[in-house]
Amino acid sequence: MYVDPRGPRFGAAITTVVLAAVLITSSGWLVAAQAVVFGIGAFAGLRYAPYGVLYRRLVAPRLSPPAELEAEAPPRFAQGVGFGFAVVGAIGYLAGITPLGVVATAFALAAAFLNAAFDFCLGCEVHLRLVRVLGRPVVRYVPRATA
Repeated sequence: MYVDPRGPRFGAAITTVVLAAVLITSSGWLVAAQAVVFGIGAFAGLRYAPYGVLYRRLVAPRLSPPAELEAEAPPRFAQGVGFGFAVVGAIGYLAGITPLGVVATAFALAAAFLNAAFDFCLGCEVHLRLVRVLGRPVVRYVPRATA
């Protein structure tokens, strides 16, 4: 599977806003909702991720086709990492261990912000490095087929 790389970046922008709101409000339920969003993207696939659906239905039709496509595996791995941090953040906030919630949410926010603002997907880069260490080749971007 390959995806429009602008979709995960759009999702990262929404995630940045949500996680910033979590840090402002200390809402364990909001970070838990974000964990569900991450979980859907990681475990069901990016085509089912709520922010990806918004991108495909509302944003993508207004844009020209992407110049290149991205392999789904790296951003899906990044969603899994985000899921882990969001779950820990939710546990921290909901269990009354606020510093744990703040730190876990801040890590997820930093990664989302890097992707949204600078098109640098930290989880994707970790995935690519892990794949190289394990010896399995991965292509992150492929040219878009012209018809």
